[in-house]
Amino acid sequence: MSKPDLNLLVTLDVLLAEGSVARAARRLQLSPSAMSRALARLRATTGDPLLVRAGRGLVPTPRALELRERVSALVRDGEAVLRPAEKLDLKQLVRTFMLRTSEGFVENFGPDLIARVAAEAPGVRLCFVQKPDKDSAPLRDATVDLETGVVGETMAPELRAQALFRDRFIGVVRKGHPLGKGRMTPARYAAGRHIAVSRRGLDRGPIDEALKPLGLERRIVTIVGGFSTALALARGSDLIASVPERHSGNLRAGMHSFALPFSLPKITVSLLWHPRLDADPAHRWLRGCVRDACAA
Repeated sequence: MSKPDLNLLVTLDVLLAEGSVARAARRLQLSPSAMSRALARLRATTGDPLLVRAGRGLVPTPRALELRERVSALVRDGEAVLRPAEKLDLKQLVRTFMLRTSEGFVENFGPDLIARVAAEAPGVRLCFVQKPDKDSAPLRDATVDLETGVVGETMAPELRAQALFRDRFIGVVRKGHPLGKGRMTPARYAAGRHIAVSRRGLDRGPIDEALKPLGLERRIVTIVGGFSTALALARGSDLIASVPERHSGNLRAGMHSFALPFSLPKITVSLLWHPRLDADPAHRWLRGCVRDACAA
């Protein structure tokens, strides 16, 4: 099988952007006949007409619409590879980065990250926005630059992901709580009054699935949308919060934490971004700052 001509990617990108053979020919400084021949080659290579006649113009086929963003990203990446590397002057950089993450992440890793950014690039501002769901649309439509979280099945396949750290769930109660003394057992843990954390309001999760084979069930008395809220409630009551250990480090100050007395898979918190920003020098620098803040 012959290898496809990768030069056709540039032609396809321009054709899909212009939606016109004549305009694409002018943009690539080709004759209309040469562009028509290139379109014929693209149709033969992809097995799809790509652009079809509609009145006096051309409209993209479903396959062309599917390819448009991917082809555009490939061409941009190729141009970035062939372009001389720009030296990033952090002291002169003026930019606002949007980071979509949880409140717990900001409260634990935000201070170090903000301090690092302020020291290296005083003209850069970080804007943290809430993460109510795992929808990839904000990264796709460029309203968000970076996101943190656990990679799920609903993540868009084209997104880049890099692991930041591994975390485990622990139990947390107020200082002086009865569970702060004595040996912790699954039965003792399950018998307490619990706070469930679920953005969707669900009353069951991985902890409940882990207790089921032991013949145990938690008594969940309230459901909240975030770990920081769960810890605030546990701090002022006899309720038990079960939260990620590293993710909640600063929030648990002055409280009693304990390892869960049963096996539960660890979670991996990752950094997510769209490939359009993969080669951007300022974005690469910010990703390094986030990684360093989490490693510290």
